[in-house]
Amino acid sequence: MEVQWNATEPVPATNDNKVAPQPTVSRDALARKEESTGVLTFTVIENDGTDQRIIWLIGLKNIFAKQLPKMPKEYIVRLVLDPKHRSMVILKNNNVVGGITFRPFPAQGFMEIAFCAITSDEQVKGYGTRLMNHLKEYSKKENVFYFLTYADNFAIEYFKKQGFTDHISLDKEKWGGYIKDYDGGTLMECHICSKVCYLEIPELIKRQREAIYQKIRNLTSSHIIYPGLDCFHSDKKRIPIHLLTGIKESSWQPIEYLANDDSFQEAVETLYLELKGYLNVLKNHPDSWPFRVPVSAEDVPDYYTVIKNPMDLQTIEKKLDARNFYITPRIFFADLRRMCDNCRSYNREGSPFYKCADSLQVLIDKLQGDKK
Repeated sequence: MEVQWNATEPVPATNDNKVAPQPTVSRDALARKEESTGVLTFTVIENDGTDQRIIWLIGLKNIFAKQLPKMPKEYIVRLVLDPKHRSMVILKNNNVVGGITFRPFPAQGFMEIAFCAITSDEQVKGYGTRLMNHLKEYSKKENVFYFLTYADNFAIEYFKKQGFTDHISLDKEKWGGYIKDYDGGTLMECHICSKVCYLEIPELIKRQREAIYQKIRNLTSSHIIYPGLDCFHSDKKRIPIHLLTGIKESSWQPIEYLANDDSFQEAVETLYLELKGYLNVLKNHPDSWPFRVPVSAEDVPDYYTVIKNPMDLQTIEKKLDARNFYITPRIFFADLRRMCDNCRSYNREGSPFYKCADSLQVLIDKLQGDKK
């Protein structure tokens, strides 16, 4: 069996800047609206020799041939026009835009799906799901409650979304010898439930989803989106986390020493002085000379080609003096380690630069250990 279908989900759109995005109109809803206004028609036809049916079947054959290029065209023609096969076609303004060709085995209780495709101009509109749901309703009227099909690797996900599984529950004596085996294909089955109206499933899921979203909104404030921060337009580089709009509403409890702005700034200054002390120790170390300033691209032309994230003590000091980057010691020591790792990556083992990196790494590890 061959199938062609794009099952990409629509991307939710933002309604405004205060409320979280809500689900967009589903593709099924668009297809359902076109169907209700008569733009779309789903009908089952077979080759009965009448001109109109032949025209529709030839149109469907052309869609299959274009959308399923790996399937031999002669095979498509033979099955689509075979009087034993039927096709459910989608007519849009009386033109075929897609369909499913299948063969019913009513005595055995199943239908074999041969081809399924939508013309490329009409994809991602919900037609494929609507088509399959119409076929399920048709099969119920025919008193047939199983679909079988061989799906290739490109079709498996589509059929899974339509309720198919590779676990075959229908007795093999019912279908064995009746359907053709396909090399490389996966036999899949869909069991039709007589009590389910498949054409209403998308709307039912939509109502369930809306009920869940409403319950979440009743219990939380996660749907509220607050304006962005404007503090960075002023000289203030950092603000306490508990002053961010929405943090208090989330029931987050601040650490005691961050409870007010004064203590926050005091903590920032304390961390700055501590890290500044570590940096001075490193700068005064006799083996720190290769790391005190950035590597010169003129002296070492290929350095920045090899080293993608350069680091040095001068750059670290500038970041530290800004008082808005090293908010924890861990980030500070991570930059120091990167500085040494870069040196060892670029220079050969045993070179003076490599030895300086090893020597400074020992001091960095000791300072970080003392900090812990």
